[in-house]
Amino acid sequence: MIHVSMDPQDEPVVLGRGSLRFPVELRPPRGFAPEDPGTWPSVEGRLEFVGGRLLYMPPCGDTQQAVAPDVIHVLKKWAEAHPEFSVGGNEAGMCLRGEIRGADAAIWRRGDLPPPSGKYRSVPPVLAVEVAGEDDDEDETALRSKARWYFDHGVIVAWLVLPRTREVVVLEPAGKDRRYHSGERLEESPSLPGLVPRVEDFFADLDLRRS
Repeated sequence: MIHVSMDPQDEPVVLGRGSLRFPVELRPPRGFAPEDPGTWPSVEGRLEFVGGRLLYMPPCGDTQQAVAPDVIHVLKKWAEAHPEFSVGGNEAGMCLRGEIRGADAAIWRRGDLPPPSGKYRSVPPVLAVEVAGEDDDEDETALRSKARWYFDHGVIVAWLVLPRTREVVVLEPAGKDRRYHSGERLEESPSLPGLVPRVEDFFADLDLRRS
């Protein structure tokens, strides 16, 4: 069940997850300022602000939450040899053209970033990574739509990590659309030198759980 209360005076609404199609639009609380994380409501789940709407997604299921840390591990290991880049995770928040979205993982050029402020990053990352969920609301089709948003806002490369099929899809604004399978390595992007992980590295925890 999902319990969302935006205001202490509001009456809680309890709905079965199967009766909803996510993301669900929420009415912003009083004093809400999208660019200020301190004004966002406190909910058990994930929030984004897109097209003037505050959108809610429930917490990640066990597959998605197992894969996302492996993605971060792959990126952080690469970044150790490339300190000119900064890796973000944990719904890495970005405020681009007045809209706020969070990526499961992202890579920025360190030189593009202002000093840490506790706010959302206001420049587009080089890479945004999305991990598919268990439901249709976060399947490949939904993630491709989010990738288009990334490209419209200046992101250079998007990876879609698909646990169900053990695949990684690499997308670029110019039309690159390549699907990689277990046993393959991702091709290097000129914007991310040396980042050529194996597909199975993204699913290490899942494979351990199955063994």
